[in-house]
Amino acid sequence: MERYLSIDEIQHKCSRLSDVYEIDEEKFYQIVEKWAAQDASIEDKILNSFIELLQMVSQEMSDMERTVQLEATCRMGCAFCCYFPIIINEMEAKIMKKAIENFPIERRNRIKNHLSNYYEQYGEKLESLTRLDFNEDKDFKLKYRRSLVPCPLLNTKTNQCMAYEVRPIPCRTYVNYTNPDVCKEKLMPKETVSFEFLYEQYMGALNEFMQFLYEEEGDTTFIQYPDDVYQTDYLASWLRSM
Repeated sequence: MERYLSIDEIQHKCSRLSDVYEIDEEKFYQIVEKWAAQDASIEDKILNSFIELLQMVSQEMSDMERTVQLEATCRMGCAFCCYFPIIINEMEAKIMKKAIENFPIERRNRIKNHLSNYYEQYGEKLESLTRLDFNEDKDFKLKYRRSLVPCPLLNTKTNQCMAYEVRPIPCRTYVNYTNPDVCKEKLMPKETVSFEFLYEQYMGALNEFMQFLYEEEGDTTFIQYPDDVYQTDYLASWLRSM
């Protein structure tokens, strides 16, 4: 019988991270510095920086896991975490949508058709759910989770993300290291771990790059900078326009 880590063991390993691991912020800034120097369009610079910064978040997580010997138990086709609300700012939403627009036409059309059906099915519920105040309501996550409304980008037939490589920070930093059944049995399991603190390095580098484009290049193309950085909302609200 397979033995899984207990919540105490997981918490102990995670608490050790601050003592034995230091996030290399320079790696994040090297990405945007590289793309700032590239002979490419502003749009391509933004999109590629965004994608590589997201990949760096995933890489940092893998490095931390190796350091304290943690191994994710998340299973292929498990999508219980895809029913949590995802909050991102308008800049991230615009870049994410632009990345999807650049997917191969068949994949892009499949996502758009899926979204059309999604909002037809869940639109009424989302009207009330996206009015939950995520800044003031401490229970907004639980209220949203209880609704059993999936993420707009979740294919509920395959339980796979339709835009996996550009999924936001909250999605890629939520991990289970114990019995995966806890996600099935509990709406908000205490055993799961979030590495969402990596948002600081990711957003710091992305914001600095946008500031550079705004001040030095005078062009942030489809981004309204800095206004878009300060507008936050549910992912389900941002994707409705697609």
